[in-house]
Amino acid sequence: MRETPAEIATLQQLLDDSAASGGAHLSGIIDAERRLSAEQLCTRLTGMRLLTVATVTADGRPLTGAVDGYFLHGTWYFSSSPDSVRVRHLRARPAISATHLPGESLQVSVHGRAEIFDFADAEHGAPLKQAMLDHYLPIQGPSFQEWIDNNQDDGAVGVRILADKMFTFHLEESQ
Repeated sequence: MRETPAEIATLQQLLDDSAASGGAHLSGIIDAERRLSAEQLCTRLTGMRLLTVATVTADGRPLTGAVDGYFLHGTWYFSSSPDSVRVRHLRARPAISATHLPGESLQVSVHGRAEIFDFADAEHGAPLKQAMLDHYLPIQGPSFQEWIDNNQDDGAVGVRILADKMFTFHLEESQ
């Protein structure tokens, strides 16, 4: 878990405020027993987690796609090419939603705006780069280090989702 106590407290407030703002239907499905605390969420979301990210096209249509997501310091991050359709959408219209749904027993959805940063940025890029290395270096070996270093120099960008709302759903898995 990479989060500081202050980051966990901020995330818990976001989760509580989001749950309180949900309508009757959402609250009927995701009651207090089915929500994760900030600490539980940070413990569960280590390493790379697949996210389905939704952006908005110029004519207002949603467009979704999968990304390698990393939950760092209580916030979702991912990387992309600066000329990707996703990044072009986010530069023009930063509204974003993302969902992590690995199965029926866990779901995390976030809604907010995207903050795009240079992958070489020390504040946000360095933690994202390290998370990517932690995940892919054991799988792909030294060639991943070379790839990430080359892409960083070629202008790869990172995206941080600044959350307005975040909802969690959790069920205990059957034994």
